[in-house]
Amino acid sequence: MRALSITSLVLMIIGAINWGLVGVFGFNLVTWIFGYGATGFVVERIIYFLVGLAGLFGIGMLARLSERADDVCVPGHVVPAP
Repeated sequence: MRALSITSLVLMIIGAINWGLVGVFGFNLVTWIFGYGATGFVVERIIYFLVGLAGLFGIGMLARLSERADDVCVPGHVVPAP
């Protein structure tokens, strides 16, 4: 489960960096890396699909983290006295 979480976080970071580049510079890093041909298009779609799955998995990770009050600091979180 740890490897899946790390992989998902890496994919989410890649997706966030790519969207940041698109938003600021109009530059799509994934398209630039894999090219504009038919093969590049298919690989690009697979990467976007994996990033989307990672995002959905991230929702589950956030839910798990937020239900364990001792594991994460969230707004309104009160640390119990030792």
